[in-house]
Amino acid sequence: MTVTLADVAARARVSPATVSRVLNGNYPVAASTRERVLRAVDDLDYVLNGPASSLAAATSDLVGILVNDIADPFFGIMAGAAQTQIGGPGDGSGRAGGEKLAVICNTGGSPERELTYLTLLQRQRAAAVVLTGGAIEDPDHQAAMAAKLAKLADAGTRIVFCGRPPLPEGDALVAALAFDNRGGGRRLAEHLISLGHRRIGYVAGPPERTTTRHRLEGHREALRDAGLDAEGGDGERLTVHGPYDRRSGYEATLDILRREPGITAVVAANDTVALGACAAVRDQGLRIPQDISVAGFDDLPFSVDAVPALTTVRLPLFEAGARAGRLAMGKENPPPGGIATIAAELMIRGSTAPPRAV
Repeated sequence: MTVTLADVAARARVSPATVSRVLNGNYPVAASTRERVLRAVDDLDYVLNGPASSLAAATSDLVGILVNDIADPFFGIMAGAAQTQIGGPGDGSGRAGGEKLAVICNTGGSPERELTYLTLLQRQRAAAVVLTGGAIEDPDHQAAMAAKLAKLADAGTRIVFCGRPPLPEGDALVAALAFDNRGGGRRLAEHLISLGHRRIGYVAGPPERTTTRHRLEGHREALRDAGLDAEGGDGERLTVHGPYDRRSGYEATLDILRREPGITAVVAANDTVALGACAAVRDQGLRIPQDISVAGFDDLPFSVDAVPALTTVRLPLFEAGARAGRLAMGKENPPPGGIATIAAELMIRGSTAPPRAV
């Protein structure tokens, strides 16, 4: 059932005129009253609509791009690429020739902030929303996301996932561009195994993230196929979870080296984590790759400039972001079934080598 202005007024215990004043921001309202009205708007998930609004049944020139951390090149590259397709001239159907204003929404990895930004974009009648990076695997959050995205889609907002798989339920998406994280993780582990490595430490990302699970599953599959891992075996014991940042890579690698001094390689959840892993290896007086091989994931711009250059898995971040932007703007047809898996490419460089003979 559609929530009306009167419903918000009743919930906030004010007049409909007061609700209108708060939402339009064109009349002074006491701070306590304003807070009560906005809380009612949030509770009821109210969006301004109907014949009283000149924006009824229309979208704005705003496009939201949700990222976990804009300072992380993984997200910055995708967001910047999407913006190149969003901010330029469109097909002439919108105001000012079809250009759109792309707004970056930095969630900090918080599921609550993710939902809040979607609500704010819903109120602004965003023309499109692009959600980047891995999703949180929490059933309650996934259900809330599906419901929120369905409301956005019903209002005419085009929704695109970039770098994340579709939700288990819900068909509100224009498209989901998912990276082959599992395949990339598998090929990276197979490379190390082919070099002769048998005891491989793994610095994983947050366990609740789809990206973390898929990359780790690919790694474990390769170990099992090579007879190097069983449930609860070395693969699990040599895995440490943490944030996708350099400090996590440093501390987790030190932990692995203390517990398992016999390891000959460390795989990091991404290239930033791998930099921390490299620093930890060196601080222990070990050489890369002569004593310990180190590998990352994503092929961020700095990975080739590391010393030695970092073996990693390349994800076409810019290409994926640009495609997401085109899909969001309706400049490109969605893939069959609305889902596309983007291949990952193994980049073999100087940070990995056969283990030192004992």
